[in-house]
Amino acid sequence: RRIDTRFTSLLLSLWFSRMTLRKSNPPPIPARILLVDDNRSGLAARKAILAELGYTVDCAEDGASGLRLFEKHNYDLVVTDFRMPDMDGARLISELRRRKPDALIVLLSGFVEALGLNEHNTGADTVIMKNSREVQHLTSAVNRLLRAARKPPARETAPARNAPKAKKA
Repeated sequence: RRIDTRFTSLLLSLWFSRMTLRKSNPPPIPARILLVDDNRSGLAARKAILAELGYTVDCAEDGASGLRLFEKHNYDLVVTDFRMPDMDGARLISELRRRKPDALIVLLSGFVEALGLNEHNTGADTVIMKNSREVQHLTSAVNRLLRAARKPPARETAPARNAPKAKKA
């Protein structure tokens, strides 16, 4: 809790100071994001940041509430904390993957290094450490994951580069 509270205030101050310095932001890909965190101030800070970028954001204060919202709505991306009572972030991710294997998921934790958390052992698409650069890492990860998910498929009719040309008989 102490880590969350400290970083929440840091998040808000860093984010809003950066926002006032920027003259324009690139428009985000329209997306609906679910935030799950038992720390209300952390939830509010992240929601403010993502909403400021133009995303539609819903919040849940625990894993069970997050699952209910996930089943009720079509989310483009989920951001969850790791340490939560009753259902931690790893269990939530497992349940989300069972319901929608291709869900885009970002895991946040103040204990990434101490617990050895990574994409492989958590099932998240991205794992982010809660620290002074969390805002930058979170916004970058959200944008990257959403853009990769929305990338148009390659045209099948386009000729391949460096492909040998067919010989005439």
